Amino acid sequence: MQKLTAHESERYKKHIQLPEIGVAGQEQLKSARVLAVGAGGLGAPLLQYLVAAGVGTVGIADQDTVELSNLHRQLLYSDSSVGQPKTKIAKERLEAQNKNVKIILHEKFITKATAQSTLSQYDIIADCTDNITTRYLLSDVCKKLGKPLVYGSVYKYEGQISVFSYKNGPAYRDVFPENDERATFEPAQVGLLGILPAVIGSLQAMEVIKIICNLGNVLSGKIFYMNTLTLQSYIMKF
Repeated sequence: MQKLTAHESERYKKHIQLPEIGVAGQEQLKSARVLAVGAGGLGAPLLQYLVAAGVGTVGIADQDTVELSNLHRQLLYSDSSVGQPKTKIAKERLEAQNKNVKIILHEKFITKATAQSTLSQYDIIADCTDNITTRYLLSDVCKKLGKPLVYGSVYKYEGQISVFSYKNGPAYRDVFPENDERATFEPAQVGLLGILPAVIGSLQAMEVIKIICNLGNVLSGKIFYMNTLTLQSYIMKF
């Protein structure tokens, strides 16, 4: 376990004042290693909140460049970022946000050839992709490695999150078989409310923190759904 410096103790004072976290929990955050697969709509807020929370090592796996159409929802980036690699800009912004956090870049898409070697370096994997093939791959590798997979997805005005492969819990593939049309819940070619990914990505970050600090009830064996137009939400157990 990595001990906190005096600077970190002051920086994370409000966390430490929570009895469920305290110094021990903050030290667990500092010692944790989390990989975000995707640095877009979901990944950007997740990364910002994990770095703000003091997660000690944060990996970013992405090969995309910033596009102008990203900027209405991906607040890590700005007009000057367009055309540049997301990983490069994200690292610069996140290191400026919190110099105590180590940012590791994987400037590539996760493939069958690289998945196991990349994911094995981390304690928790956050699925911030919008690619169904990658989701199944992450599910399979996390299940094999016994690593929690914090999943998020957004579509138009709706979002969902869950935690798979947590303490031998169900995997994504177990809940959404490949022939299940529900598994195609992704925003690739449709419109998307810009605020929605920030909400879902932030909740993914919350689940990561809960896992690290052993807080509350982790969303394993259930999926949280929400609709931003009606502000209705519900949890489906499986």
